[in-house]
Amino acid sequence: MPKHYRVGIIGVCHVHVHHVATLFQQHPRVELVACADTVPRVPELTQAPYTRAFNRQYLLERLGLERAYDDYRQMLDLEQLDLAICNSENSQHPAVVAACADHGVHVCVEKPMAASLADAQQMIRSATTAGIKVLIHWYMPFSPLMQRAKQCVDEGAIGAILELKMRAAHAGPLAPGVKHPGPNVATVQLSGPELASTWWYQAAAGGGALIDFCSYGAVLARWFLGHPPSSVQGWRANLNSPWGDADDTALIVARYAGALGVFEGSWTTYEPDLPGGPILYGTQGTLVVDEWGKQPAICLHHGPGAVTRHAGLPLPSGRRTIAEEFIHHLETGDPLPPTLEPQFNADATAVVDAAMRSAASGRVESIEEAASASACGNG
Repeated sequence: MPKHYRVGIIGVCHVHVHHVATLFQQHPRVELVACADTVPRVPELTQAPYTRAFNRQYLLERLGLERAYDDYRQMLDLEQLDLAICNSENSQHPAVVAACADHGVHVCVEKPMAASLADAQQMIRSATTAGIKVLIHWYMPFSPLMQRAKQCVDEGAIGAILELKMRAAHAGPLAPGVKHPGPNVATVQLSGPELASTWWYQAAAGGGALIDFCSYGAVLARWFLGHPPSSVQGWRANLNSPWGDADDTALIVARYAGALGVFEGSWTTYEPDLPGGPILYGTQGTLVVDEWGKQPAICLHHGPGAVTRHAGLPLPSGRRTIAEEFIHHLETGDPLPPTLEPQFNADATAVVDAAMRSAASGRVESIEEAASASACGNG
């Protein structure tokens, strides 16, 4: 008889929690049984859309979860879960994975993997020691456009990649009018103190545009180029969010063998439909991916007027959601798509880690130095 999976949700502060929970709920062999939040650094001052209180209530009322715990460790003790969905603040990912590992519970971690390379490595050690599976939820394996883009590049449509540029941007996770996957609800105007009470604008919680959005470029470059960079320079600034201490604008320039990566992250952009990419510049053409624009498509440019538009590619595996992919992996042992793998994501986290070091030092930082510093910090 096919196995059924008892799934719990740990952390309700990430704006994607509704979407991810719904994807698992829609799987015919998943039972969403309970949720539990992590403990915030400071109490939130609002129950507006996509805040902790709103998200918790949505899970209970709209998705039908029967129980909500104040302590996720208690939930792990009592619920006999098979799998947990981690949608906590970034800084809490290592503790959540470690607690799940202690209970033999597999974990789906919402992107990005971690707030630092040391945290990413700790997550891998916890999972490896306990024999649990951890994957990082990125959209690339389930995007027909991204699958088509990767096929075009692998087939040599633009020659060798010389530069990959990615800009991920909106007006801020809780900015007025911003919508996220899940509830058909837009965010509302919040005061500075209300925003400051959310983890997004707290550097110690792993908030900020660099970690949140520049990680897209780091992951995409690792996927398209096939290897990590040698060195990184990063900049980050709080330009328009005086209520918090996290950056709202960030830039990474990464040096790869034969190519450059330019990754932008912005919480200060008021036209999210502008194409963000990735844009790949090659020796024989340019490929532009417009994933979230008004007319999503891929455009291949081979000179003046020589433009070819492509629609998405049917997903090779036929698996359309993270829930389908994770359960298939647990039951068959088939390899995960690369962008979901923990070590792949640790490689991308090393880029973000080096960029944060560079922003603080004002120097170009090497990936090897970032890894060495992380190893020393772990003792």
